[in-house]
Amino acid sequence: MRKFLVLLDDSRECLNAMRFAAMRAENTGGGVIILSVIAPEEFNHWIGVGDLMREEARERIEAHFEVFAKWMRDKHKIEPELVVREGEAADELLDQVREDSEIGVIVLGAGSGKKGPGPVITQLTRSAGTLPVPLTIVPGELSKERLEAVT
Repeated sequence: MRKFLVLLDDSRECLNAMRFAAMRAENTGGGVIILSVIAPEEFNHWIGVGDLMREEARERIEAHFEVFAKWMRDKHKIEPELVVREGEAADELLDQVREDSEIGVIVLGAGSGKKGPGPVITQLTRSAGTLPVPLTIVPGELSKERLEAVT
């Protein structure tokens, strides 16, 4: 089964990436992996405090994931898989692709603000010619209706 790998974060454009991945998976008989990456600098504290912060981050991620998972199950009959990794987002995303041969497409939402599309997209597009799978960039401003039309 071909899987769509989508990055879960707190950005607004993440919603469009989730929608796109779910609709494409439903239309092609694929699956969805939702990856969330915890940045290592979040835990540069004393060991006990760092462990507590790591556990709280995982709980927030799981709650955020469950919102998307319920929507995917109810609306698209997709059962997404959650993967939580620690490190730099772009590196961990590529490592996940290399470790799971069923991943066929990376789906990322692009920001439309003055800061650009986002650091992960910026980093991955620099090495686009050597990526192990295609990269789909979903504009953050794309309407739900337009997303449905293109999937």
